[in-house]
Amino acid sequence: MDSKEKNIRGGLKRGNAAVEEVRVKPEKKTRGKWAEVWRRLKKNKVAVAGLFLLVFLAIVAVFAPLVAPEGIDDQNYGRILEPPSGENLLGTDNLGRDVFSRIIYGSRISLTIGFITTSIGVVIGGILGSIAGYYGGRIDNLIMRFIDIILAIPGLLLAIALVSALGPSLTNLMIAVGIASVPQFARLVRASVLSTKENEFIEAAQCLGASDLHIIVKHIWPNSFAPVLVQATLRMGAAIVVASGLSFLGLGSEPPTPEWGALLSDGRRFLRDAWWMATFPGVAIMITVLAFNLVGDGLRDALDPRLKD
Repeated sequence: MDSKEKNIRGGLKRGNAAVEEVRVKPEKKTRGKWAEVWRRLKKNKVAVAGLFLLVFLAIVAVFAPLVAPEGIDDQNYGRILEPPSGENLLGTDNLGRDVFSRIIYGSRISLTIGFITTSIGVVIGGILGSIAGYYGGRIDNLIMRFIDIILAIPGLLLAIALVSALGPSLTNLMIAVGIASVPQFARLVRASVLSTKENEFIEAAQCLGASDLHIIVKHIWPNSFAPVLVQATLRMGAAIVVASGLSFLGLGSEPPTPEWGALLSDGRRFLRDAWWMATFPGVAIMITVLAFNLVGDGLRDALDPRLKD
C-alpha cells in the first residue's frame, strides 16, 4: 500500500469519526415561545417590579389571617379614630377597628373582584368574538351591532344600571362589571380570529374534516391568547377601580365587608378629623392598579414580535 492510499484511508477514517461525533452530540434545545417572552419581560425592570408587587399582594391576600395583626372586625371603643402609631400602623376607624388589618383583608375582596370580573369578560367576550369572526355574515353583523349598543353606554353607567337592577351586593357588582367589560374582549378576539382564519393551517384543518369547534379551540384561540392576556391584565386594574367606585356609591359590598371602595366611602365622612381612614385605602387601590398596568405594558412589549432586542 503506497503512501497516497494510506493518506486517503486515514482521511476517510477521520471524516467518519467526525460524522459520528456530530450524530451523538445532543441537539441544543430551541428556546420556547413563553421562555422567550419571559426573557424579554425580565429586561423590563419596571414590569418586573410590578409583577413582584402583584405577587406580594397575592401572598398577603392569601395569608391575610397570618399577616393582619387583628381580626377583620375586631372593635375597641377605647381607641376610636386614633392616628397612625406603633400600635396601629395605619390608625383606627370610627368603630375602633385597625385600618391596616381591614386593608389587608380587603385585598382578598378587591383582587377577587378583579379576577372574576375579568374572567367573565374574557369568557363571554371571547365566545361572542370567536363566533362573529369565524362565521361572519349575518351572525357577525348581529353580534357586533349588539356589542356596539353596549359600547354606546359608558362602562361605569352600564355597571351602575345593572347593579341597580339586580340589587346592591358583591356578587351583583362582579356580574355588572364583568358584563361591562365584554365588548372590549369581543372586539379584540374578533379581530384576532379574522386575521388567523385566513392562514393555510386553518384551510388544511377544514380540508381534513375538523369541526368548527375544534378549529376555534385548537387553532384560533391559541393564536389569539397573547393580545387577550395583555388586555386582561390591564382590565383587572380597571375593574378594581370601577368596583371600588360602585362600592363608594353604596352599590357594592355592604358593611362590615372591608372592600377598599367601601373603606374609602366610610372614611370620607371623617376626612377632616381622621384623614388616614380614606387615604390609605385609596393608596392601596392606586398601588394595585399601577402594578397591573405596569405588568400589562411589559407583557405587551414582550409579546410584540415586531420589537427586537
